[in-house]
Amino acid sequence: MELAVKVAGLGFRAAAAPAALAAALDRACALAGPPQALAAPPDKAAAPALRELARERGLPILAVAVAGIATPTQSPRVQASHATGSVAEAAALAALAPGARLLTTRILSPDRMACCAIAEGEPS
Repeated sequence: MELAVKVAGLGFRAAAAPAALAAALDRACALAGPPQALAAPPDKAAAPALRELARERGLPILAVAVAGIATPTQSPRVQASHATGSVAEAAALAALAPGARLLTTRILSPDRMACCAIAEGEPS
């Protein structure tokens, strides 16, 4: 039996600074504990802000497909652009699917440029 792991899914605007991503992650970690990896859709996984956060925290980045993943929170803008209600929630769930469960729904950074959700599940 493998131990459950936590993954933080991140969604953010193109102009988001690394500090915004870190703030969202820190807020989510305060509720769910630290993750073992970060997850984002492929179009965000190579973003400099995310790469900097991953390097600072010593965490790998998982590029995951988020389209079609049901999420508890819904943003019409995100639904139109990514075919899911929340990029952060969908990324966290997709990284540990199937059977992953959210420990936190999306939590925004103070500047509202980034959000983070943490899921727990079995590594695939």
